[in-house]
Amino acid sequence: MKNLVFLLAIIIHITSLAQSENNIELEKQKLKQALAYGDKIIAANSMYNIIALEGPQSNYKDSLAYLYFNGGNYVSTFLVTNDIIKNKPNNIELLEMNAISLESMGVLDKATEAYNNLFLKTNNNFHAYKLAGLQLALNKFNEAFVSIKKADALPDTGTLQVRFQVNKNYSQNVKLKPAIAYIEGVINMNLKKDAEAKKSFERAIALFPDFVLAKSRLETLNKQE
Repeated sequence: MKNLVFLLAIIIHITSLAQSENNIELEKQKLKQALAYGDKIIAANSMYNIIALEGPQSNYKDSLAYLYFNGGNYVSTFLVTNDIIKNKPNNIELLEMNAISLESMGVLDKATEAYNNLFLKTNNNFHAYKLAGLQLALNKFNEAFVSIKKADALPDTGTLQVRFQVNKNYSQNVKLKPAIAYIEGVINMNLKKDAEAKKSFERAIALFPDFVLAKSRLETLNKQE
């Protein structure tokens, strides 16, 4: 009798596993089709179902984070990445999405912490630049100055660009090196170091002659003399 019960338990377990595998495969097919048709709602639903079937360690949590991030849903991106990085604290892409989401949500103090953590892991000049910008926005000028000097001292690939909003109708893409020099100038202005600020803006313009905001700041300083 005990052997029969044990055998039945094994059969039920195997049947359950097979059914679960079938359900996962079905959801993966639905996900593939939804992505092909650009249906992000169905894609997200399928990912949730796969995660529920595979368990909390499912790699589809990462896919869900990317889906939300690429769709500009920063609240959901933050919540998903915040959950994942508890077990993947060194995943740079997830940490970047987490930091960007916090900044996009306007939670600047937490975004500063996220970028600081990211910079400590990467020693990347763009991450130092972002950290300096957030510290500047929080009026932490001395901390921002330290961060921007670190950004300037680090190697640059020459490929990254950042966008500056010049006015309501016009924005300008600027390579990272002149952008770093510009932010350094703005920080120096806030520290009442106008001479140093002028040098920073002049350097930004030398690196990118059409830099509208740097020219405007420099003109303002020249008029004040």
